[in-house]
Amino acid sequence: MSTEGHARLQLHTRLEKWALKVPFHITGYTFDVFEALVVSLHEGGRVGRGEALGVYYRDDTPVSMLAQVEALRERIEAGVTRQQLLELLPAGGARNAIDCALWDLEAKRSGRPVWMLAGQDAPRPLLTTFTLSADEPATMVEVARGFPGARALKLKLTNDEFNADRVRAVRAACPGAWIMVDANQGFTRESFARLLPALVDARVAVVEQPFPIGSEAWLDGLDSPIMIAADESVQDHHDLPALVGRVGMINIKLDKCGGLTEALAMAEQARKLGFELMVGNMSGSSLAMAPAFVLGQLCKVVDLDGPVFLRVDPAPSATYRDGLIWCDDAVWGGPLAAAA
Repeated sequence: MSTEGHARLQLHTRLEKWALKVPFHITGYTFDVFEALVVSLHEGGRVGRGEALGVYYRDDTPVSMLAQVEALRERIEAGVTRQQLLELLPAGGARNAIDCALWDLEAKRSGRPVWMLAGQDAPRPLLTTFTLSADEPATMVEVARGFPGARALKLKLTNDEFNADRVRAVRAACPGAWIMVDANQGFTRESFARLLPALVDARVAVVEQPFPIGSEAWLDGLDSPIMIAADESVQDHHDLPALVGRVGMINIKLDKCGGLTEALAMAEQARKLGFELMVGNMSGSSLAMAPAFVLGQLCKVVDLDGPVFLRVDPAPSATYRDGLIWCDDAVWGGPLAAAA
């Protein structure tokens, strides 16, 4: 993308804080607020926007991301392309925010929505999981019942002895729901083997990231009748070959891989290697979900529920109804100019 023939490109950056309705618990972490970097590219009356939260377990924070973006201000305002961006920044939140802003700006310039620019058919609403923070079993049941129309649930588990109780309680309360569980690196081979019968009995469909980063060899020879998905163990396309034969599904997150451009390429490579595809999120507002919604059109499992946990999701926002997410072009990536 070049600025030739266009008004001068101006980069705007800001940090946002999204307060959560209730604290969110996963293995080793508790969150009560999420901080995000928002990048806006202004060109005459057109504005392209992108939001990123970064990758907390890699110390990829909004503050460090902001510094990365500002260090490239002159290059960005001179007219960086999405392909050039892949060489200028590593995978992570900073590249994601800029990349998504570039896609959005291109849609405004061309008068065509991002899904069309990406060569996709018109988008459809997607069944999304709704995530249950690791908590007391009764609390998780209460939260599950509070999701309006949820048909797919993702249970966060942790490294304690109550995981089987959590899964059994939610399954009993939601007998018809599709369920996956996410360990966030919290299991050992031994703890996973002990838990597995309860997961099978509860008809769990996917176990996400059971083991810590660096312990991928624990997946070798793992006798699991439930599909294993990799999340933290795979950041971008460079990590895919090492997981062939070890997991069946790859969770692609735009904050991890560094934007929609890399995510689409990663999805294509993952499919060729025989992986099923999942799209996830690091939380955030609808501005962060909308680009992932484009990727989600290619995925078997969709986990794009981040905004439902926020006290306020700025408009225009995604729509959640009957267990589905819908992101209108007005949220992001549409041909009409959006406010910064």
